[in-house]
Amino acid sequence: MANPSTPEFALETSGEDSRLRVSGDWTVRTVQAVDEALRDLTATGSVVLDVAGLGRLDTAGAFVIDRTLRQLSDGTARIEGEHPSAENLIGQVHAVTEVEEPKRPPHGGLVDLLERTGRGFMNLVSESRAMLAFLGETLVTTFRLVLTPWKLRWTSIVSVMEEAGLDAMPIIAFLSFFVGMVVAFIGASTLQDLGSEIFVVELIGFAMLRELGVMMTGIVLAGRTNSSFTAQIGTMKMRQEIDAMQTLGLKPMDVLVAPRILAMVVTTPVLGFVATIAGIAGGVIVGWLSLDINPALFLDRLQTNVPLDQFWVGMSKAPVFGFVVALIACRQGLNVGGSVQSLGDKTTTSVVQAIFSIIVIDALFAVFYMEMGI
Repeated sequence: MANPSTPEFALETSGEDSRLRVSGDWTVRTVQAVDEALRDLTATGSVVLDVAGLGRLDTAGAFVIDRTLRQLSDGTARIEGEHPSAENLIGQVHAVTEVEEPKRPPHGGLVDLLERTGRGFMNLVSESRAMLAFLGETLVTTFRLVLTPWKLRWTSIVSVMEEAGLDAMPIIAFLSFFVGMVVAFIGASTLQDLGSEIFVVELIGFAMLRELGVMMTGIVLAGRTNSSFTAQIGTMKMRQEIDAMQTLGLKPMDVLVAPRILAMVVTTPVLGFVATIAGIAGGVIVGWLSLDINPALFLDRLQTNVPLDQFWVGMSKAPVFGFVVALIACRQGLNVGGSVQSLGDKTTTSVVQAIFSIIVIDALFAVFYMEMGI
């Protein structure tokens, strides 16, 4: 007997209609994998069930699909796509099911608002506790492997450094170059009115060395590398490769998480340095073309009037940004369920959390250095 394929679903909402696509085998042996995720679905308007990609279906799968359709809409769902038994079997299950299925909560009203606010707060508390637990496990695993370097997977570390560092370097340098140009243009147009356009050198120096170089690196890594890590680990989770790995005695924290953490901690300062140099280069170009500041004069004034400790202030944040981006990406990847929609949701959540965390951590660093007088 052939192994059943994993059931998958995707809910697409456009206009007033929602389309639920189901694929794979929906049988008593497989529906457990998507049962929990289906209970969280919500939709508006009429619902269309697309069974074009549906494989095998038995009464258990038909019951789960029918329950989901009742949950999504009060009306009768329309079934589209060719399948030999889907419409008939789902219809029969629908006719004999007498249980009262939960309906969508009504929207609007003070009680509903308070309920959603409370649910959101509890989700935030739960998410924070889970993140702290994962952070502790990651730190313990990483320090254990650093103290026993012969157990590290150096091939994985170098591969991640190439993917997340070397491949991302042109993008980060390109964006930082134009950010430096924009800052220089803004400074030039403002300082020219005051007759102090020469101070655009200090503006570019402080901005790129202390904040923007590393900040741009963190934002790009949050959008590019973070989503890549989550998708890679999430896909392995969907294909049950992580379960197979654990069966072989391999720990996902050792094999998947620690190499990415170490690679990002090492790579991010290098990327931040490249971004800083590229941003200053953009400022030099604008100063030369718009303000007639010779590049040699620009660099000499930069070296004289911008202290070197501003560079180290920026670089001190880079490893933290790399660590946070990899930490969030790996955790969300390991939390992916058995559906494509879960993979998309976790990837989106991962990117949002990473960008949010980088901005908050940068603000905390700014307050800390201000209190330290740096």
